[in-house]
Order: sequence, then structure tokens, then C-alpha cells
Amino acid sequence: MKKTYLLFTALCCLCTVTLAQKKTKSTGTYPATIDRPKLVIGLVVDQMRWDYLYRYYDRYSNGGFKRLINDGFSAENTFIPYTPTYTAVGHSSIYTGSVPAITGIVGNDWYDPQLRRNVYCTEDTSVVSVGSTTRAGMMSPKNLLSSTITDELRLATNFKGKVVGISLKDRGSILPAGHTPNGAYWYDGQTGDWITSTYYMSQLPAWVQDYNKLKMANKYYEQNWNTLYPIESYTQSTADNKDYEGKTRGEATPTFPHPLKLYAGKNYDMIRSTPYGNTITLDLAKVAIKAEDLGQDNITDFLAVSCSSTDYIGHQYGPNSIEAEDTYLRLDKDLEDFFNYLDKTVGKGNYLLFLSADHGAAHVPGFMKENKLPGGVVDDKAIVTGLNTYLESKFKIKKPVLLAMNNQLIFNHDNPDFKQIDFTAMKSASIEYLRTLEGFADAVDLARISESTLTAVQKQMITNGYNARRSGDVYFILQPNWFDGGKTGTTHGAWNPYDAHIPLVFMGWNVKPGKTNQTHHMTDIAATIAAMLHIQMPSGCVGEPITELTHQ
Repeated sequence: MKKTYLLFTALCCLCTVTLAQKKTKSTGTYPATIDRPKLVIGLVVDQMRWDYLYRYYDRYSNGGFKRLINDGFSAENTFIPYTPTYTAVGHSSIYTGSVPAITGIVGNDWYDPQLRRNVYCTEDTSVVSVGSTTRAGMMSPKNLLSSTITDELRLATNFKGKVVGISLKDRGSILPAGHTPNGAYWYDGQTGDWITSTYYMSQLPAWVQDYNKLKMANKYYEQNWNTLYPIESYTQSTADNKDYEGKTRGEATPTFPHPLKLYAGKNYDMIRSTPYGNTITLDLAKVAIKAEDLGQDNITDFLAVSCSSTDYIGHQYGPNSIEAEDTYLRLDKDLEDFFNYLDKTVGKGNYLLFLSADHGAAHVPGFMKENKLPGGVVDDKAIVTGLNTYLESKFKIKKPVLLAMNNQLIFNHDNPDFKQIDFTAMKSASIEYLRTLEGFADAVDLARISESTLTAVQKQMITNGYNARRSGDVYFILQPNWFDGGKTGTTHGAWNPYDAHIPLVFMGWNVKPGKTNQTHHMTDIAATIAAMLHIQMPSGCVGEPITELTHQ
């Protein structure tokens, strides 16, 4: 009985202490405001395979990628949850936390059956260029059907928090910046200037105009492009002269040094296909931080930056080229300089930064063949020609297939003969035909995905990528490392890990060093930022917060 009394007394004391603690909290120990960073920076490195974080690790400086990996939190197994894996889709999914089925961004372009033509992801004929007389500025986010995390930050701060998007590619700037930014800027390769559209403003800000006057492309063209270090030290790459690497105009071979001087004042677009394209992008980002006073008050701002030159270089030379290795070594130094600038202007610990990619890339088929690995190319146009011949014979109908794009067949539904045929039977016949072709693994009727015998991963990724209004009729899956292409360079777009496994590293405000090997998805990025900032998720978000980071 005495023991029971003592236990009861102890419990009462514990409850009293707990209540006292709660009472103390209620009288003023709770924070007066929600803690948020002064600035969020989203860095998307176009076509960055996950393994690039570690492939060149020994050659990175301490302040660039190494700082990210060692001072940041890395979600090591982050995957794209849809297919096809393209630039516009990746950027929109990172910032919406959603998938093409919901965002409507099903590719860099797609066929619109209502308009009866191909549609570019950010095209908008109702606006005009600002900062240029070309058509390069006739762009806006109108085709994006969901809000973005940048939009949600604007809403959460009653539009006081600033949002700015910057990228060489219009889609790399417009889609991350969302519908409500203070500005989105991209590069006009015809003029060498950074531009925008009347969707955002009627005149370029003075700081952009001043930067354009410098014509930075010419400055870097004068340096040519040689390797940053002695070329014999690039042991993580193949030999310099390979016939499966693409040559630049004016070159006899695709080898270093690449002569850029001949483009000065003549071809401003060529800067995209050099590491200097990343340099001027991050340089403009620093100018934007200063000119727009980003991160200079207690209302959180957001800077969305996409480094696109990695994609252009990857497409031309491939992942195993000396050009790719040199590009990442140079980007590493650019990142170190950018991080140091953030430390100086915003303050270490005052900004939250994440780095990810919109997609990866396959190895060049020529490289694969050289090393006795499977891979190859198909020709979409030849596929359509052959399939039409087969279907015309079988169903007595003229050219039923319009085109193949985004790994999909689009049929000509305006053909009056369609009313006389069994369309489901025609799709089944098309699928059987595709299965006989070299390099093809399978195909599926997009209207009947659930009935297919595809693996769960493939089925889910195709379903997430299917938008009833903007997608095609039949989806085809190629064998690993096969893609539509030519004799040189590489591309991306498949469900496979080389295209879908992307880096994701957070660094800075409220981030403790660490990593997780649990599986996460690209769509979790926006959900995680929303959780950390205590704001609403984007309107189409299907991702989940990365709790290994948010619960630190």
C-alpha cells in the first residue's frame, strides 16, 4: 500500500512539472514569429546524373560539390516518378511537386489534338519579347496547370517575398519561377542578351540591361575552351577523339582545344554548348541577388536557377567524354564562387539551398558498343513509316499514324476512315508490330495501362506521365540504353535509372550534415520546402516531405 501511495505521489509530481512547463511556455517562451530563411535557392543542373556527385569527387574543390555533399543533407536515392524524363517536365515537377498527369507539362513539346499541331511547353502567342525583337520572348507559364512552390511562397507572404527565375533555357527559368514571379529571365542566342516577356513586365530592369551591354559571351569566346587541367589527367573519361562525339561547326575533330574565338560577335548561341554558359548564368544570378535585394530582410525570397550548359554538352559529347568531365570541374569552381557570394551577401546559415537535376542521361550507344555493352538507336520517322505501311495493309486506311514523339504514337483522329475501324484493334496491332522491332522492349495502350503486364515501376511511371488531353495513344518502351537518335551524342527520356536517378542535396538554413538511402522522388522536393517554410504545398503536389531532413 505504501509503495502504491509513493508511485501515485510521484506521478502527481511529474504531472505538476509537465503542467508547469506548459504554463511557462504559454506565458512567453514560444517564438514570436515563424522561423524561415531569408532566401531559398533552387539549383537545377540540367542532365546531371546522380553519379556525377561522386564520379569526379576527388577532383572537386572543397568549396563546391564537396561542400554540398559534406556540409549538406543528401537524399541519395531520389528518382523521377514519371516518364518521359525531359527538361520541361523535370523543372515543372521539381517546383510543383507533381507529375505530368496533373501539371500538363508532358514533354518539352507535345501534339495538341485541338490545335492540330505541336505545342512548345512555354509558348504563348499572346505575349511578346522584352529586351529583344526576336520571337524568343514569346513565352509564359500559361501551359503549366499547377501552382509551384515559388507561387506558394508568394501567396504565403501576401506577395511580399520576391521570386526570380534565371536560366539559359526559357523553360528552365519560366517553369520554376511559376505564375507569379517578380521576374523570369532567359538567354536569346540570336542577340546574346538576357530577355523576358510582356507576361512579366514591359521593360527589362536596368540591372539586366546593364549586364547585356557587357556581351559576356564574347569575353569567354576569346578564351577558347581548353581543359582546366592537363588533358592526360582526365582519367575518368574516354580518349578525346571519338567518332561518336559530335563536332562543332568549324572543327575537323571533336577535340580540345575547341576554337571559340571565331564565334565572337557572330554566334552568341554557341555559348550554350560550353561550360561558360553555366558561368554567365550564375554570374547573372549574383547580379540579381544584389539588384533585387534578395535575402536582405525577414521576408523569405526565392531564386530559381538552372544551369543548362551541362545538357547541351552532354547531348553533343556524352557522359564519358573529357568535355563532360571538364564541364563539371568548371561548374564546381563556379558553385564555390556562388556559395561564397551567398555567404557574403545573405549570410551563412541565412539561406536554404537545394541542388538537383531535371533528368540524367544514357551513355552514347557508340561508347556502349565499344565496351561490349548493350545499346543502340531507333528512328522515330522510320518507325511511323513502317507502321503506317503495315496498318494500311491490315485495316485499309491511309496514314493512320501522325507521328511518334515522347516515346508515344499519335494517331490521326481527324481521318474520316477512323469511324469505320475498330481503334482498339488498331492499337493492339500497332503494339504487336512494335514488339517485333529491334531495340523495342514493349508497348502499351495508354487508355488501358492498368491492364498491361508491365512491371509495377514502369506502369506507375507511364501512368504518372499520362495526361488525357496532351498525351498520345500508345506508349513504347525501348530496351535499356536504346533511344531515338543519330550516330553521335546522347539523349534522355526513358524510365531507366540512368535517366531517372537524380542528385538531391540540401544545404544551409536548418540543415544538418547527413544523408539517407531511403527512396525518395523528385516530387518530394517542393513538399519538403513547403514543410520547412511552413507554407502550403503547390496545388497539384503529390510528393511527401523528406522527414529524415525535416525532423533533424
